[in-house]
Amino acid sequence: MSAAHKAPVFGIAGWKNSGKTTLTERLVAAISARGYRVATVKHAHHAFDVDQEGTDSHRHRVAGAVEVALVSSRRWALMHELRGAQEPSLGEILERLSPCDIVLVEGYKRAPHPKIELRRHSTLNAERLADDDPSVVAIASDEPAAETRLPAFDLDDVEGIADFVLATCGLRKVADDLV
Repeated sequence: MSAAHKAPVFGIAGWKNSGKTTLTERLVAAISARGYRVATVKHAHHAFDVDQEGTDSHRHRVAGAVEVALVSSRRWALMHELRGAQEPSLGEILERLSPCDIVLVEGYKRAPHPKIELRRHSTLNAERLADDDPSVVAIASDEPAAETRLPAFDLDDVEGIADFVLATCGLRKVADDLV
């Protein structure tokens, strides 16, 4: 995280099918309900397209535009074509985000920000990230936690995980400020 990006960053990491997207979605809802402005960053290991063939913005990109902004009265999106350039770092992406209270990062399991590791019994890869990564600060699992020095949560304890995330990031409940 650079000096220009001030919101704390907290990650949700785990192997494929461990429940990262579901927990991220549930944490966004829980933390937003407490009055915080939440931004998310999702890392994908595959090609993706948020645009559709035939739309004007897609035609702009195909024609060679490096960036295309699509704007309406309800939302806007900025698409950036790498055109052979290297994938930007997480720090570079964080620099582009609008001001918010917290950024939840799904993926980037080897990045050095604090993160919770998701473990699911049915996941094919049983390698434990926390064993080699000091930035893993908690575990969430669908089975009782094996011996661990870290705080452990049930995958469905979204409120407990949200409390932990906010405390780890130095954020208090907005409701506490109103009392």
